[in-house]
Amino acid sequence: MSEINRLYQYKTLLSDRRAMSRADIMAQLEISLATFKRDIAKLRDQLHTPIVFDRDLGGYRLEKSDSTELPGLWFSQDEMLALMTIQSMIVQLEPGLLGPKLKPFQKRLDDMLASQGLDAATLTQRVRAVHAGKRHLPLTSFETLAKATLERKQVHIAHLNRQNGETVLRDISPQQLVHYRDNWYVDAWCHLRGGVRSFSIDAIHRATLLDKAAKDMDLLAMREQLDGGYGIFAGSPKAWAQLRFSAARAPWVQQEIWHPQQKSQTLPDGRYELVVPYSDERELMGDILRFGAEVEVVGPSRLREQIKAEIQRMTALYRSPL
Repeated sequence: MSEINRLYQYKTLLSDRRAMSRADIMAQLEISLATFKRDIAKLRDQLHTPIVFDRDLGGYRLEKSDSTELPGLWFSQDEMLALMTIQSMIVQLEPGLLGPKLKPFQKRLDDMLASQGLDAATLTQRVRAVHAGKRHLPLTSFETLAKATLERKQVHIAHLNRQNGETVLRDISPQQLVHYRDNWYVDAWCHLRGGVRSFSIDAIHRATLLDKAAKDMDLLAMREQLDGGYGIFAGSPKAWAQLRFSAARAPWVQQEIWHPQQKSQTLPDGRYELVVPYSDERELMGDILRFGAEVEVVGPSRLREQIKAEIQRMTALYRSPL
């Protein structure tokens, strides 16, 4: 029997009766006195198990507490590794966001992993999240919006429109938080505009929780509306982009999901054709241009002309030497 399974057995033995003698425990688990002593020390010191020796009852028992489980013992080794991996990813995802709140939990995980001969520090070093295009996140605004989303409250925000440089004050009813391409957004009902909007949280300079109940929306219906277009720009699709990737690039793009409703096919010459709906071409154009000459916009003609015009502007920019 492995050590972790044996430690699980203590919970079963001590939960089924008021108290159990040392001799009975040793007999049930088929262990020596030395192993018994090591187990009790580990249960108490590393796994924070409320196991005590009751002199009146003449045996060991679990001390009553608010918890109905033995702290730490419901996790197997694989589960502990999974939890530590998740914890590490959360901290790397947004440093400072949950770090202080997770420290007590991390200490418990470290102790449990150490009890299995595993080094938590090594695991953390071996799990790495690489971010590209990540913008600075104002933690105060994020925490206020997260609190409002969970408690179903309205929020007064000062939101910067990056296109015109104007900061607009408005009240919103947050519906859901979205982590998209390394940045955080809040999908909300905007009381100023009277409709659903998606706000980049890094563009929200101030967020004040209001003592007003949030307007509740059907999340499924809202997601269908927001997910209709391509990328973060929400709205009903206005067109479908038909893209053809070179045979050399096809093996990579075939594995990518650009949109839940995308259509695709591999052409006889090895090229890969991808068709996606979009409501706003800005993000889609950026994704097309990053493939350079490895992709061609077949349609619609308006999108093709927009890409062509952008390439011409780029060509003009690099025509003259510095």
